[in-house]
Amino acid sequence: MKKLMLGNAAFARGLYEAGCRIVSSYPGTPSTEITEEAAKYDEIYAEWAPNEKVAMETALGASIAGARSFCGMKHVGLNVAADPLYTASYTGVNAGMVIAVADDQGMHSSQNEQDSRHHAIASKTPMLEPSDSAECKDFVKLAFELSEQFDAPFIVRMSTRVAHSQSIVDTCDRVDNGLKEYKKDPQKYVMMPANAKGRHVFVEERTAALIKYAETSPLNRVEHSDSARFGVITNGAAYQYVKEALGDKASVLKLGMVNPLPVQLIRDFAAKFEKIYVVEELDGIIEEHCRNIGVSNVEGKSVFGYIGEISSSIIAEKLLGEKKEFSSLDENIPVRPPVMCAGCPHRGLFYCLKKLGVTVSGDIGCYTLGAAAPLNAIDTTICMGASVSGLHGFNKARGAESEHSSVAVIGDSTFMHSGITGLVNIAYNASNSTVIILDNSITGMTGHQQNPTTGKNLKGDPAAAVNLEELCRAVGIKRVRVVDPYSLAETEAAIKEELAADEASVIISRRPCALLKYVKHEPPFSVDSIKCVGCKMCMKLGCPAISMKEGRAVIDRTQCVGCGICKEMCRIGAIG
Repeated sequence: MKKLMLGNAAFARGLYEAGCRIVSSYPGTPSTEITEEAAKYDEIYAEWAPNEKVAMETALGASIAGARSFCGMKHVGLNVAADPLYTASYTGVNAGMVIAVADDQGMHSSQNEQDSRHHAIASKTPMLEPSDSAECKDFVKLAFELSEQFDAPFIVRMSTRVAHSQSIVDTCDRVDNGLKEYKKDPQKYVMMPANAKGRHVFVEERTAALIKYAETSPLNRVEHSDSARFGVITNGAAYQYVKEALGDKASVLKLGMVNPLPVQLIRDFAAKFEKIYVVEELDGIIEEHCRNIGVSNVEGKSVFGYIGEISSSIIAEKLLGEKKEFSSLDENIPVRPPVMCAGCPHRGLFYCLKKLGVTVSGDIGCYTLGAAAPLNAIDTTICMGASVSGLHGFNKARGAESEHSSVAVIGDSTFMHSGITGLVNIAYNASNSTVIILDNSITGMTGHQQNPTTGKNLKGDPAAAVNLEELCRAVGIKRVRVVDPYSLAETEAAIKEELAADEASVIISRRPCALLKYVKHEPPFSVDSIKCVGCKMCMKLGCPAISMKEGRAVIDRTQCVGCGICKEMCRIGAIG
């Protein structure tokens, strides 16, 4: 049956059709929907793990047990999962194991631009890269087969455009061959040095076999054009841009297997043209490979650069000298900058932190928007969990003055992901640091996924819920308190008291995300235009429901959720 499917949905369909049994992932845009879609198939056990490392270890354990398994993550998540990945390349698999890593070219929702092919190369793990939804499904099914054939986990590299675009997919029935037999094999799975040395030999032999496979694999194909002016080597989403921009003006070598890369196939293709262009997003990995194997008539990054996404218009301009005409609107469309939602429970907390002049070590989540105007409350944001560890280092470096004027902020899901060990470090190494856990009862940034604190699993069924207060006390933090961020007075008082204390402390700022369906909102507020003097105190909150018209504040009742923070801010009682 033919269906129009999102790339991520097609990927999940591939998992289903290939007989995948176990799925463990951590949500991360643009990979999240793969696991959410996989969870819709009753034949697949699917879960959210606390972080990507746990997810990959779970998938590897399932593979060793004999079940085809999968774990998914975004590019920065692969950094977290690198530890098991590099060793899994040595151990290999029993049943097939597939890993999805979704790169975010253009940084649509990420803190850096990272080319995950580097991890595949460094860990000597084979990697495939689809260009559309149909290939997403087909490549996943083939990846499971190749995983078992070559005794290796297989990475499938996605990108934002492939993951979140739609194309036609021909669906098939599920084929499940059941559990493979598990046999104890310490030389294969116990990676102590003596065994690992032998497995390294295996990895190098496997790589040579994979290169031989890549030479004739249907994953890598040449598309000839009799009117070609030059040759193009490309992969992933860039292939679609090449075909749209160049048509039959170039012959194309499309690489669906991007690690390891073929040698003779590329040499033979390049020998047919005076000029070869390599069109790949982010780093020049294919281009560098071409030069390493003696193909010198190539250009790539000198033409297209290393930053952001490529497009068909860029390719047409760079390679054909053609500038595409674009229609423009005469209307001046207002810019909508990223902003915390109306009623966001983080807004009141960040207002208090800014008001008190506190240095804030931030983390990854929708609360990172606390760095934007008018709140301007966050000083640093590095990676998941770095707020807590970074605050400890900051305070150790600057001493008592910093300890009484600096905090870390971290969401509940991020805290479970990688903040706990940082808090253990604060308690164990005795820095007088204040950590604020922004508990909005969900994983907000990636679209309301459950996490170990919410009391529900991926499918919404009841699950064990981590008690944050007890957890913080268990690791050695004696001062733990909960505040409601809708109360500015309560929140400000708690921050002052904990910063003044001479020991480590945790403040849990607890209020559910305003967008959760079960949250019941209060009636919207309005502004008495007669009382309002236009002081703009309410505007300091950065609430999208509040604006100024004709010198007076106005509240959009369609956005207001009645959180009451603006009312508390208004000193003359004009909001009610």
